[in-house]
Amino acid sequence: MSKKLYGPTDEYKRKLWRIMERLGVKEYNFNWDRWGAWVQFRYKNNLYMFDHSVAKARARGLKLDFGSDAFAQIVLSLEDIARMVERGIYDLQTWVAGLKMLPPATEIPQCFKTLLFNKVPSLEEVEKRYREFAKAVHPDAGGSEEGFINLRQAYDQAKAYLGVK
Repeated sequence: MSKKLYGPTDEYKRKLWRIMERLGVKEYNFNWDRWGAWVQFRYKNNLYMFDHSVAKARARGLKLDFGSDAFAQIVLSLEDIARMVERGIYDLQTWVAGLKMLPPATEIPQCFKTLLFNKVPSLEEVEKRYREFAKAVHPDAGGSEEGFINLRQAYDQAKAYLGVK
């Protein structure tokens, strides 16, 4: 029979709130389920995340059966870090430097690449770029019909992507 290793989860939620307050972290979030837990927070404009799970614990030979216990372990680890920060041993940023949570890579739609953007632009930027390129690739300006058609398709797709008909 599985046995919870830690006390009520509400106790660890309160403890997390106090830890974040001690560290000066104003923006944070957390969750747990049957199999794991995570705590995510913003510190000095960077997003960080601690996560733990029953599977990670078992892989290290530790007995852990509940995601709420994984949450408790994260909170206790953050409390240890907070103590070191308060004693001047380490700055929080030193500890969490390896935990930065990078946003998922976003693939830029081909229509924006065709218009030579390396990120999703505003509608105004798309319209300006289209006008510039249209002057150069239009058949009346010495360009090809095929080039102009490709430009027009990219422009129409970009507008549709940006929610404009």
